[in-house]
Amino acid sequence: MSDNLKISLCIFLTLSLGFLSGFSTSSAITGWYTTLNKPFFQPPNWLFGPVWSILYIMIGLSIGLIWTKVEVSKAKSNAIKVFIFQLFLNLIWSPVFFGLKMLLPAAVIIIILWFFIFITIRMFSGLHKIAGKLLIPYLLWVSFATCLNVAIAILN
Repeated sequence: MSDNLKISLCIFLTLSLGFLSGFSTSSAITGWYTTLNKPFFQPPNWLFGPVWSILYIMIGLSIGLIWTKVEVSKAKSNAIKVFIFQLFLNLIWSPVFFGLKMLLPAAVIIIILWFFIFITIRMFSGLHKIAGKLLIPYLLWVSFATCLNVAIAILN
């Protein structure tokens, strides 16, 4: 399999997993979520889909670069394990927040997620500078989402 195909596969899988996570809870976004008190900095709901789509493309490209451009090593193996764990946290956040309507546990998950994204960036940057930099917008968005999650939990 060519490197371009591997990278494309990573992007496709990351986008697909993100879509499935979001789709599984989409009815709550137009229902239950609209009834919550939200902070003044709440962006419009239509913004989340495009932002996450772009981020999942960047996340997929990042892991694709690590997979294809970095020599096999213990550091690469460890970085991939941390990446998979942070992606797992990312994917369970929506079902916990929107599906189970558990605002505080979701806040704990997203805080832990932020920490593991930060670690992933550091690990990826040591292996492939561009792969690490591609995750910075993701960390920034999750920083904002963390503030939003915590504010919603406090207001409700």
